[in-house]
Amino acid sequence: MCGGCVHKEYPDRGNTCLENGSYLMNYLGCANCHQRDFVLISNKATEDDDGEEIVTYDHVCKNCDHVIARHEYTFSVVDEYQEYTMLCMLCGKAEDSISVLPDDPRQSAPLF
Repeated sequence: MCGGCVHKEYPDRGNTCLENGSYLMNYLGCANCHQRDFVLISNKATEDDDGEEIVTYDHVCKNCDHVIARHEYTFSVVDEYQEYTMLCMLCGKAEDSISVLPDDPRQSAPLF
């Protein structure tokens, strides 16, 4: 993983969790070949670990195969919520939680 290829390492992305793709706004260019071209995805793997789906892959320079960053995305269902996380030097860090119910109990107004 290369800090010289990104504007900011692990930027805070709020609740934007990417299962695939690249956050190109944070891509400075390849520190190895000094080109700013497409970022490819390689070594993509999906693992199901006790109900948690883990997707990992490398962001790689199109021209010289330099590894820019390692991307990790997780998805799980905890109680009545879908939980998402992302951690990547290029794409950033983020977490999100969405209710599986039609109406999210956290969004309803208290009765008393």
